Amino acid sequence: MSEPILHKDKLVQDLIDSYGNWFQEGSKLPCEGGAKMTKDLYPYNSIFSPIRINRMNVKNRIVMAPMGNISMAEETGRPNDKMLEYFFARAKGGVGLLTTGLIPVSHGIDHSVTEKDKLSYFPRIDRSRTVLAGWRDLAQGVHSYGSKIFIQLTAGLGRVGNPQCLIDQYKFPVSASLNPNFYIPQIPCLPLTDFRLNKIIKNMGQGAADAKHCLLDGVYLHGHEGYLLDQLTSPAFNRRKIGKYADWQRFGIDMIKEIRRRVGPYYPIMYRIDMSLALNETYGEKMYGIPSLSKFTKGRTLSDTLDYMANLVKAGVDIFDVDLGCYDNWWLPHPPAGMPAGCFIDIAKEAKDYFKKNRIVSNVGVEVPIVAVGKLGYPDVAEKALRDEKCDMIMLGRPLLCDPDWAIKAYRGEVEKIRPCIGCQEACINEFVEGGHPQCAVNPRTGFEDLIPELAPPAQKKKKIGVVGGGPAGVVFALEASKRGHEVELFEKTDSIGGRIVPGCVPEIKFDIRNYLGYLKSEVDEAVKEKRLKVHYKTEVDNALLKGKKFDAVVFAIGTKDADIPIPGKELVNTVQATELLIKPELLKDVEKVLVVGGGVVGCETAYWLNYEHGKDVTVIEMLPEIMLGVCTANRGHLLHYMEKGGVKLYNCTKLTSFTKGKALVERNISKNVPNPYDTWTPLLPENIENPLAKKPGNETRQEAIQADLIVLAMGGRPNEEPFFSAQRENVAPELYNIGDSFDGKKVHEATKAGFRLARRI
Repeated sequence: MSEPILHKDKLVQDLIDSYGNWFQEGSKLPCEGGAKMTKDLYPYNSIFSPIRINRMNVKNRIVMAPMGNISMAEETGRPNDKMLEYFFARAKGGVGLLTTGLIPVSHGIDHSVTEKDKLSYFPRIDRSRTVLAGWRDLAQGVHSYGSKIFIQLTAGLGRVGNPQCLIDQYKFPVSASLNPNFYIPQIPCLPLTDFRLNKIIKNMGQGAADAKHCLLDGVYLHGHEGYLLDQLTSPAFNRRKIGKYADWQRFGIDMIKEIRRRVGPYYPIMYRIDMSLALNETYGEKMYGIPSLSKFTKGRTLSDTLDYMANLVKAGVDIFDVDLGCYDNWWLPHPPAGMPAGCFIDIAKEAKDYFKKNRIVSNVGVEVPIVAVGKLGYPDVAEKALRDEKCDMIMLGRPLLCDPDWAIKAYRGEVEKIRPCIGCQEACINEFVEGGHPQCAVNPRTGFEDLIPELAPPAQKKKKIGVVGGGPAGVVFALEASKRGHEVELFEKTDSIGGRIVPGCVPEIKFDIRNYLGYLKSEVDEAVKEKRLKVHYKTEVDNALLKGKKFDAVVFAIGTKDADIPIPGKELVNTVQATELLIKPELLKDVEKVLVVGGGVVGCETAYWLNYEHGKDVTVIEMLPEIMLGVCTANRGHLLHYMEKGGVKLYNCTKLTSFTKGKALVERNISKNVPNPYDTWTPLLPENIENPLAKKPGNETRQEAIQADLIVLAMGGRPNEEPFFSAQRENVAPELYNIGDSFDGKKVHEATKAGFRLARRI
């Protein structure tokens, strides 16, 4: 018996197909392709025009996206100074409308939002009057800068919540129907009763009333991405046969009616919705063969969603922001570096055109603004979307974490001064997934506004400082230390700053980090021009040079050395380090088959580049069970999904043993429980979380030979610590520091933070 035909929306399918090859000639460009930080459309009169939401006016068209204020509250749930100062910085930076991260109203009902001892890493507005003071302080502080702020309330997490509630509290996670948990699909999420759902609706009304009482300017419903509200309002997740909420629209509509009853007709209500889960368009017929997805084939179509949105407006919604996707294709609602600029503008236009065609207005008789989301941190792209009437407002999340003054700088036309987002999601998402709080890989002050002053204090004692290495750590240190009045000299052995990000920004999918490199170069050039900084390019540093300069302090930020392996027969094959190949693509001449050794992020980005930009037949081998271990789920999923579509062969649990002429000999584990390397629908758990239901791979191995014209080594790097140790032995300066990758060889996030913090205190 054949499976029923999957419904697919053509617009959604076209977009999904484009998100892997948008940079290729002839491919569909969701926006302008690889966007740059240009100012061709300045002045930005569309961005900086007021807009009305219900009876409230907002000074410009910029909305700060909800980024999740995880662990930014006291244990009672009251917003703390960290959270307040974080928002004040963006309000001061000129954002018209800010929105908080999700705030659950379902404690005691959705067990995944509350941890042991009734603690939660979410801020709360439902606990008691003790939390209200924090929300009032937040609202009043934001208002002092002329900005508005909405609180994002969530019905809960449901199947995308942490299943540790079962292990720690002996309580099952919950959902709309009997659905598998996202993180551990073997754990079922039990369907909530109508009684429990009615309680959530009452809680939502109370939360909205409390928000209004706390002077917050509106309430924002968290109805996208497969969270609990989305689970109840999508037939993919809501397969209830009895009860009033078997009508998949009713839970959301009843919730809006209850909020409107509690807050009156003129308090703005915003709703975030995915126009489509896009699961059928993403996975196609594979949906039927993947146990955790097989129940989800009947999600809302575009027309279903638009009809639901119209009914939400009748119930009281004033404004929507729209996107695509859910956790099971997580790169869509969290567009990573490889996704194109303006990736959801066409989706916003679909909603805007529908509302205009059907003359849909809010209950107070004004237009219902449609907010576009998705990599809109490039002022020209955002302005064009507004001018072309594809949306009414633009939502920025990570760009405002990177630069809280984005709005002010764009208004002034100082686009080159905007610190660009690099799309890595290391600190804004991965950091709180791992147990921290939201931060930013390229803005070391984000999340620490309560601790680190905005302006660097002048140095009490001005020092002569040498900096060895022009990667992110060295450059950030040099720039910040020079601002404080220190006399700084930077030494770089190549002809350009950037370090590892120079080869890292070569692939077209890394255009974001290319923008960041341009920003760093601009900042360095300005510092040199102002004679705050001296830079010595093409300069190899030794202890004699450093001693001769008589520095008060020397900072080593040399980075890493490429890992190499003494494999038998290496002289019989053509090998190259991935970092070298990226800047010397001429080495690909006469090469058809490429083997990439190392399935980390560098290896996979290089494989993607080789396949999509150079048309090579690519195989990647990785010793570990998981490809790209430690990389943000969204970034990892995007690369894996489109590498599979491009035909890149991924072999995990595979060990390189030797080479023969034109071949690599490997030992490959072919046991039944070896993880599927292309699995993008189940995330990797943090290393400190054990999945007691996971099946361990066996040890059934097979020797295989992989043909290759070129072997690309991408096994990571080791901290280059010896120059620091040598300088320390010879006492080249009174103060010595080793920071960035030459200290721990990890990520841009930690490198920039180390450089910045040292510069602020030296």
